[in-house]
Amino acid sequence: MPAVSGYKTNEHKDVAEKLMPCMVVLVKYVPDSWSKRILTEDFTLDRENVDAVMDEINEFAVEQALRIKEAHPEEGWEVVALTVGPAGSDQAVRKAIAMGADRGVVVTDDAIAGSDVLATAWALNNAINTIDDVRLVLTGDASTDGKMGALPAVLSEYRQWPAVTSVKSLQLTDDTVQAERITHDGVWELQASLPAIVSVSEQADKARFPNFKGLMAAKKADVPTLSAADCGIDPATVGLAHAATAVTAATARAERSRGTVVHDSGDGAAQIVAFLKTEGFID
Repeated sequence: MPAVSGYKTNEHKDVAEKLMPCMVVLVKYVPDSWSKRILTEDFTLDRENVDAVMDEINEFAVEQALRIKEAHPEEGWEVVALTVGPAGSDQAVRKAIAMGADRGVVVTDDAIAGSDVLATAWALNNAINTIDDVRLVLTGDASTDGKMGALPAVLSEYRQWPAVTSVKSLQLTDDTVQAERITHDGVWELQASLPAIVSVSEQADKARFPNFKGLMAAKKADVPTLSAADCGIDPATVGLAHAATAVTAATARAERSRGTVVHDSGDGAAQIVAFLKTEGFID
């Protein structure tokens, strides 16, 4: 893996120019949650015949990145939205730019199509390496089309960076990220040294709405599209054919049927008790 450097050399000067520290926010173009999701013949999700949007969980991550940038104006943080996906995925990046991200990068290549979480994380890892001075990577904690929640941890392993996952909020102090995670067991205060990877949960503050200026900036933005080769990705390490697992059969979920309606004519409680006994919920 190429080293991440904080300086670049200008070949026309004898001095090193300090780069802007960069936050990369991983965004994903997914089928709208209101769309009917179906599988193709190779058991991958049909992404062509549905309405697609930037995954809502990514909006929380973009919001946290923008808050960090606004809290440290003197450091000149740059927020870069990055996605790996099919044609049209630039719309997810443009949504992030409309919210306030500085720029975006899209990686799309037929060789990557059908990648499992291991290969997707590998593709993202290589794509991150094309961006200068990345010190923080932010993600959602689980995509709505996959629901695995494993990508931040896998990416952490590839990059050998600490991962702070499923957090409600975060802030930077010097070269340390501090975050709060809330679970049923209580509130956890977490921290890690930069560079680091942070996944943001739906408990985080709601994302801002893009304003007119942001929408226009997103529309006009030059969003570069990279191939697998541009990122140094070996096709033999990604794609459906090289996935660690394979789906061989799938059954559509049955249509939801109407439940039992109890009309209470004085014996409603008895009807409910009888139903619970029949279903084995009570003795």
